Amino acid sequence: MIHTLTPDLEREVERRSGQKARNCFQCGKCSTGCLFNFAMDILPHQVIKLVQYGQKERLLSSGTIWICASCETCTVRCPNEIEVARVIDTLRQMALEEGAVPADRKIPIFHKCFLGNIAATGRISEPVLMGSYKTLSGDLFSDIGLAVNMLAKGKIKLIPQMVKGRREVRRIFKEAAR
Repeated sequence: MIHTLTPDLEREVERRSGQKARNCFQCGKCSTGCLFNFAMDILPHQVIKLVQYGQKERLLSSGTIWICASCETCTVRCPNEIEVARVIDTLRQMALEEGAVPADRKIPIFHKCFLGNIAATGRISEPVLMGSYKTLSGDLFSDIGLAVNMLAKGKIKLIPQMVKGRREVRRIFKEAAR
């Protein structure tokens, strides 16, 4: 299959993220430093190359954009100061906006539940996160025994703890959605 290079995706990602993917010379430092590279279908340096090649459909349907934890290890390691995590976050946002279907449909569900949990309580509450994820993914009982064991050992609490500044957290989420 022959693909033509198109600058459209690269321009859009640059406009939205402020990052110049064209400055990447594929040293691979971002990928070798990534904590989750073992689980990615496209490594961070390959994401940048695919942005340069204009492979929008492939990128927006990849699992990588959902697996990235935005820890910014890739960004710190980049000799050209490309904020790789910001590029990946931009691609994730584009996938949400365009309704792109990822390889594993449960990944964006978890992402949505994770952010919703933070917006609601100001932090992560495992029971709330997993309850919403299990409900939305339709996988209610596959690991119920694990939940029971964790509760019995006191590893998770049923009642979520709220942070004092949760209204401020909600405000930040509302402003980011604009």
